[in-house]
Amino acid sequence: MNGWSVLLLGIGLGLRHATDADHVVVVSALLQREPGVWRAVRVAALWGAGHTAAFLGLGLLVVLAEVRLPEAFERVVEVLVATMLIGFGLWHLARNRARNSEAATALPSTAYARPVVIGVVHGLAGSAGIALLAATTITSRALAATYLGLFGLGTIMGMVALTLVISGPIGWTMRQGDRLRKVVTMFAALLSISLGAVILFRALERGGP
Repeated sequence: MNGWSVLLLGIGLGLRHATDADHVVVVSALLQREPGVWRAVRVAALWGAGHTAAFLGLGLLVVLAEVRLPEAFERVVEVLVATMLIGFGLWHLARNRARNSEAATALPSTAYARPVVIGVVHGLAGSAGIALLAATTITSRALAATYLGLFGLGTIMGMVALTLVISGPIGWTMRQGDRLRKVVTMFAALLSISLGAVILFRALERGGP
């Protein structure tokens, strides 16, 4: 695998990684609290920044420092992601019960921090495996580190592009009647809970005897 193919692969896989189901579910739910295209892009950029920071931090330890994380690490992170998805869905169900429209649309002080924290948690999941694959298949450490950086960049680009695509329909839905808005919000919350339950079941099953 030559240098150019490695770089293109990093960008391409990063773009594809942005469309993973758990990413789409979380960002879709976040967009319901952030009306408007530019606010939606901000959510995607903050999520991508948190994701890339965690991914690169862990990945570079594996590639450059040759740190080998225990097998249980990935399972623990998957459980954390699953718990976050379930909690996120339950939180949105609770918010959906609120009848005060001003409270429903107000942006709390955590509006900036929440996407970053969620991105960090998602960035830890799978990072060790991707970095280990890069370390074992790419002979040059510098090239492997560049691959990880481009993977992270591709993830941010993919998430921003995906957010721009889905922000329109979600924003339109949120501007419709209160009943439709609550139905869509409830559907997204239940989807988050269901996906979290599936990930949790798989992680616990893989860690069994």
